[in-house]
Amino acid sequence: MRAYDLIQKKRDGAALSAGEIAWLVDGFVLGSVPDYQMAAFLMAVYFRGMTFEETAALTDAMVRSGETLDLGSLAGCAVDKHSSGGVGDNTSLVLVPLVASAGVPVPKLSGRGLGHTGGTLDKLEAIPGFNTALSEAAFVEQVERIGCAIAGQSAAMVPADAQLYALRDVTATVDSVPLIASSIMSKKLAAGASAILLDVKCGRGAFMKTASDARVLAEAMVAIGREAGRRTAAVISAMDYPLGRAVGNALEVAEAIATLRGEGPGDLEALCLVLGGWMLVLGGRAVSPEEGSEELLRRLRSGDALRKFEALVSAQGGDARVVGDPGRLPSAPLRLPVPAPAAGVVAGIDAEAVGLAAMQLGAGRTRKGEVVDPAVGVVIERPAGAAVKVGESLATIHARSEEAGLAAAREVAAAFEIAESAPAEAPVIRGVIRG
Repeated sequence: MRAYDLIQKKRDGAALSAGEIAWLVDGFVLGSVPDYQMAAFLMAVYFRGMTFEETAALTDAMVRSGETLDLGSLAGCAVDKHSSGGVGDNTSLVLVPLVASAGVPVPKLSGRGLGHTGGTLDKLEAIPGFNTALSEAAFVEQVERIGCAIAGQSAAMVPADAQLYALRDVTATVDSVPLIASSIMSKKLAAGASAILLDVKCGRGAFMKTASDARVLAEAMVAIGREAGRRTAAVISAMDYPLGRAVGNALEVAEAIATLRGEGPGDLEALCLVLGGWMLVLGGRAVSPEEGSEELLRRLRSGDALRKFEALVSAQGGDARVVGDPGRLPSAPLRLPVPAPAAGVVAGIDAEAVGLAAMQLGAGRTRKGEVVDPAVGVVIERPAGAAVKVGESLATIHARSEEAGLAAAREVAAAFEIAESAPAEAPVIRGVIRG
């Protein structure tokens, strides 16, 4: 078998067998298939696509490229959750303890932020002392003991994905549905959970800009999960506006704590209840997502979810005092208002522009390996639909320097659309795909 022949075959629009795909992936990881040939193959996939059978085979080959997590010792049906990324998306910080408080084990392997989308690990590491580098044994033991854990994925898990993504990133082949689906699902399958809930974002602040594109990706991932024998569902949710009000690591932790206290933004709480309701269904603790959401609302109101978050922080070495006093989180020295240039109603907020402004402040990365500033970011003061007067603050910039803060303020001001009347309210949930 030769890489040249497989590249030519895909270039000409033919489907590869599972054995051919496995040979190619194994060779790439081991170094016998060079970068330039794999780059040519990725470009052929970008233009020619893949059948479902090919995508499933690629996912399986990637899973088999490294270690997998064994969660067989956990009692009950463990449910993992993945978000395709957005601006102000701190749902994992709320969902993991919330769902665990209802008796469903939640072992969550997460990643770091890149570009305008934040990463769960970066957010949690804003909590002083929080350790995201758990060994496999410690990770499983913690889920057994308190019902949940959030940690980084070992480099030994799915090494093919890391190598392929690095190549996709520099060859303009990132936005290919088969490649995206296999990347996400290989990591989820290797993580070992019995069920997977996917939150697929769509809109200006998301990778998939339209609901139809998001549905194509969601259907592909759910089909892969079903093929692998995992209970899988996907919820398509809107990311036209930043989720909640906070964009930035420590700011989003504080907002998650407020939400677990029952005092958070309504859109964040509502989305978490929907996603969590589906997680309870997948975990066998609810018959319907509506029943699951009602149970989770009770857990929020009783304080069970907040206490579970406190247990999570404590178990992973973090300063659990931040739960009662978020003021212990890192804070930026400067806070600059973004004044409204006109009176009216906030008709839109460009989520991507706000995310990019937060990234330039230091809350995100332009390349892997960069250090993020946990304290900086943006807090939306006037959400979409809110009335505003001239000079009133649309948002507050949390910055290290006046120069950086003023630059971010200009970008955030441009992200707001002010009109004479409120826009028609669009649903947050754009669809659900059940495996």
